[in-house]
Amino acid sequence: MMIYYMLAALLIVVDQLSKWAILQNFELYEEKILLPGFLSLFYIQNRGAAWGIFEGRMIFFYIITVFVVGYLIYMFHKEKTDSKLVGVSFSLILAGAIGNFIDRLVNGFVVDMFRLDFINFPIFNVADMCLTVGVALMLIHVLFFEKEENI
Repeated sequence: MMIYYMLAALLIVVDQLSKWAILQNFELYEEKILLPGFLSLFYIQNRGAAWGIFEGRMIFFYIITVFVVGYLIYMFHKEKTDSKLVGVSFSLILAGAIGNFIDRLVNGFVVDMFRLDFINFPIFNVADMCLTVGVALMLIHVLFFEKEENI
């Protein structure tokens, strides 16, 4: 179980270092192309949730994040699964939630920087990637690997 917490901690560090690098080296709305036509770094400040929804409702985000993180930790210890898929999913979701929570506490906004240039998609960060992949892995587990409970 400790390995999953260590993975989450590592991902939080990667997330925070990437955001720190953007804050130190970019002006707001500055862009640097990494892979032409595919990926750019573009610094924005997200004061809401995904796609900027619920902008300016920081207390709401604080409460939701504390609840979600607490629930994740409680369920992870209660269920004591041997599934590596669930463990990695837990690590990713935990890292994503905490990574963006740190931004909201420290900055009052979330630092986003990755832009996909080949599609009209919201700009995102490492924590967002962790959350997205973590939720996808959990859905895969629930849909395909979780044992059916007898009713």
